[in-house]
Amino acid sequence: MSSTLSYKIFRKWLWAAVGIVAIVILGTFGYRILGGGNYSYIDCLYMAVITITTIGYGEIIDMSHNPAGRIFTIFFALTGIGMMTYILMSATAFVVEGRINEVFRRRRMEKNIGKLRRHYIICGVEGVGHYIGNELHSTQRPFVLVDAQRKAIDRVLEAYPDQIFVEGDPADNVTLLKAGIEQADGLFAATGDDNQNLIISLTAKQLNPHVKVVACCNDLKNCEKTRKAGADGVVSPSFIGGLRMASEMVRPAVVSFLDLMLRRDDETMRVEEIVVPEHLAGKPLSGLNLKNHPHLLLLAVKSGNDWTYNPSREYRMKVGDILIFMACMEERFKFEEVFSSP
Repeated sequence: MSSTLSYKIFRKWLWAAVGIVAIVILGTFGYRILGGGNYSYIDCLYMAVITITTIGYGEIIDMSHNPAGRIFTIFFALTGIGMMTYILMSATAFVVEGRINEVFRRRRMEKNIGKLRRHYIICGVEGVGHYIGNELHSTQRPFVLVDAQRKAIDRVLEAYPDQIFVEGDPADNVTLLKAGIEQADGLFAATGDDNQNLIISLTAKQLNPHVKVVACCNDLKNCEKTRKAGADGVVSPSFIGGLRMASEMVRPAVVSFLDLMLRRDDETMRVEEIVVPEHLAGKPLSGLNLKNHPHLLLLAVKSGNDWTYNPSREYRMKVGDILIFMACMEERFKFEEVFSSP
């Protein structure tokens, strides 16, 4: 439940509680005055409570010869009973509405997931998974969150309210099928448990042998096991963290450049890759009209196991070549159109 919704519910119940307390206090003092001070505050409070709760006990404050007291009791009973009815109706509506909204939200979520193609699945939304989600969101790539803990999902929804998610065990077949594993391009096994990530990798490959799986592995000795379970890539946060610390010491300018590229809010720059399709095979790089993409920098070409860094304009592309380039998101989309349109 989001913090905004929790605040609205709290405020609603707070005012209801204030209202009922005010009515009870008013009734207590009203009966005290109408009783001529002959009854204790406890008796007056008791009279007020049994009146608005319609318990039906006999009058402990005699109103048989007090017309003003009876008129007061009529209006007090109507007001108090009305307030109690409002509280009960609000409680019922809250429970029913919450359940109905959850059902509709779940159905809408399943419908949206059914429309996804070539998306990514993040298993485990805390820690590493949270930062994976931030990167995919920043680069406008569709993804589905999967986690067994609803509280962890809710924390992500506070930042991204419209994010698609599936609540359930990410190592379970049914959960991954709900997340669209059969149509997904990739899956991140990013829980904090190496054994869990291994099982997720194995399950994902069984459901979709073509999906690319990247798993998080905290203990380096488990990396090979995770690869054999089906992970295409294994990343150790401690290993990456060590490299980052060393780079911070010996090449701080490079680290600053990468940090600036990743954290700028005005323009999202990334190093991207794209595969050369059949209709561009045999054409030189000059045929891509790179001058029309001023915010794109071609860095290298990977052809099989060979790399060509800073390739010349005369380099002729082959099917399956991978172009490595740096660009902002808008420029990336324009460049991808050249490769998708014959």
